[in-house]
Amino acid sequence: MSGETTLTVIGNLTGDPELRDVKGQMVVNFTIASTPRVFDRQANQWKDGAPLFLRCALWREAADNVAQSLSKGSRVIVTGKLSQRSYEDTNGVKRTVMEVTVDEIGVSLKYAVAKPIKRNAFAGARNGGQATAKETGSRGSDDPWASFQPEAEEA
Repeated sequence: MSGETTLTVIGNLTGDPELRDVKGQMVVNFTIASTPRVFDRQANQWKDGAPLFLRCALWREAADNVAQSLSKGSRVIVTGKLSQRSYEDTNGVKRTVMEVTVDEIGVSLKYAVAKPIKRNAFAGARNGGQATAKETGSRGSDDPWASFQPEAEEA
């Protein structure tokens, strides 16, 4: 949609993702802290700048994937739409918050490794989200290189 403010943020989760059901739809909420590194010329060293804390929401199937995959401290890359929302708190005070409605999220591989597991829509309810070999069309190992045999070198 035209006119939306989209952004990409790299940062760390400040807590475990919070998964809940809202009117039959799963949603996961989490906060990302993005802290820039700045060079202090007087001290001749890198220091942490002022952190940016952004509240994020992700809906439907992806919400469950995030809740199962990420935890406090996970370094992630998020892209989504920035929006402003107003509400009234329990004390009757009007509040306004900025939040990101997440389109895509992934683990940053700059300081970590990850092994993606493709989730089969039919496997989610039956098998805890793990697709069986029959459902994925696999003949055993999830590792396509497991059966790789390099050709012998000729002398």
